[in-house]
Amino acid sequence: MPDTITTPHRLSFTPSRAARELGLKRGELDLAVQLGLIRTVPDEGGGGRRVPRAEIECVRAGEGYPESLQHRVRVVGTTEGADVMGVPSGRFTRLARLGLVVPVQWYLNRYRAVVWLYLAEELEQFAVDDKNTPLLHARRMPEGPRGLLDAGVDLRPRNWRGRHRGFLLRLAEDPWESAGAVAAFLDPVQIAEIVPDPYERAHLNRFRPGPPASGAPGSPASLIAERIMTADDPDEISLLRADLASVLAEARERRPAPRPTVKRAPVSTHPAHVGLPRPQQPGRPEVPQPPRGLLSRFRRGGRRATTT
Repeated sequence: MPDTITTPHRLSFTPSRAARELGLKRGELDLAVQLGLIRTVPDEGGGGRRVPRAEIECVRAGEGYPESLQHRVRVVGTTEGADVMGVPSGRFTRLARLGLVVPVQWYLNRYRAVVWLYLAEELEQFAVDDKNTPLLHARRMPEGPRGLLDAGVDLRPRNWRGRHRGFLLRLAEDPWESAGAVAAFLDPVQIAEIVPDPYERAHLNRFRPGPPASGAPGSPASLIAERIMTADDPDEISLLRADLASVLAEARERRPAPRPTVKRAPVSTHPAHVGLPRPQQPGRPEVPQPPRGLLSRFRRGGRRATTT
């Protein structure tokens, strides 16, 4: 087999192999890619994305490797996150609901409850900022945030969607992929209003990723994942609609959505159409024909002349 086919695979690794090379779990590698810490390239064979060997070597040469890389992709839940910030778990949850700390991932536990995960590095930075001391250590939270909590505000899903949208847009290499990344957070009704053309909408849906974690279609886990993925706040929906319309305009200009080609109707050979004028064949002059009635009278007259 020619070397030109196998050489690209020698110069890059699959995500699983790259994770082993860097001493990471597969989920940690995916997060590092989303955060822009590790560069990937498309697989020319259509098998997803790969990590270049040169990128592996560059990451290994980084200061403090591998501890520094492992620390940057470390995620923690509520209990461990509260320990990182030095606050009770209840205080940590209130800060997360207010959107002051933003989740980076989530999963469903065995009770189908949503477990939010946070970057430990971001929590450490929040905790050492003097501006956040009243929020962390005051006996009672300030009146404004406390009022929002009493009203039932919970910005964790919306903030996760915003962060995940940024991840998807960072990985997009084509205007249609960018449009799909934005459309991923709108329900089909919203998309149909913005993209009424069925061919264009079908093309857009090819690039519209689903939730990062879901079960079988229609299962309780899948329905929860779709609910978290789909914007439900009017302001968020309005911003997404405007962004999608803008990105779609660029995608249409760069490369219109494919449409089925229109085929010409075949020439009919049905007996009912035989009497219609036929096109003249090239190279053969058309011979004028006498009127049908005149030819009939001539023939009848000729027969009478021969029999009398």
